[in-house]
Amino acid sequence: MERWTAMALSVTNAALGRGMAPSEVEILGRAHALAMEPRLAAIDDDHHPAYLHPGRTVLVLLQDVGTVSVTALCAAAVHESEDRHLRLGSESVRGALGDDVADVVDALPLAGDPRLLERLVTLEPEPLLAALAERLDHLRHAHLREDHEWWRVIHEEARCVWVPVAERAHPKLAGRYRHWQRTFGRRLDARAEP
Repeated sequence: MERWTAMALSVTNAALGRGMAPSEVEILGRAHALAMEPRLAAIDDDHHPAYLHPGRTVLVLLQDVGTVSVTALCAAAVHESEDRHLRLGSESVRGALGDDVADVVDALPLAGDPRLLERLVTLEPEPLLAALAERLDHLRHAHLREDHEWWRVIHEEARCVWVPVAERAHPKLAGRYRHWQRTFGRRLDARAEP
């Protein structure tokens, strides 16, 4: 079984385990498959940190947050805050998953947005959780990427924006963000030592 299909099965099982209706699980499966399309086309290595990102993001929401709407789960799956070449166009999301999901995805900010904090704090609660989960998964796998200058940028952005927003939004996500910030900070400090 390919890694992405195994992840799709994990997403389905987690959603069913949370009591989602079969029709909602089917929509979530479509969102996951849609999010995988650019990855399957662009990423040759199924161990690349971005490859399983959509499914991992959904699992963060299902396992750490618990009950969230299928709209928020789908938006989290198809949102891509970091890798421009893996982003889906708004019209493809709208056509496959409907206006509600597309509208949420369109409202979610991208990393490096100069208005990132403002955009996050003005989101409704569930879209905010989707954004936090999606970004957390990127951060948790950042150490697998080679760009060490980018490491410093994302660590600073997380310190100034993502961690404080997570602390206001959800205690478990806040704990995960704080843990990442500490451990990644130690990694950066170790790299800076002569």
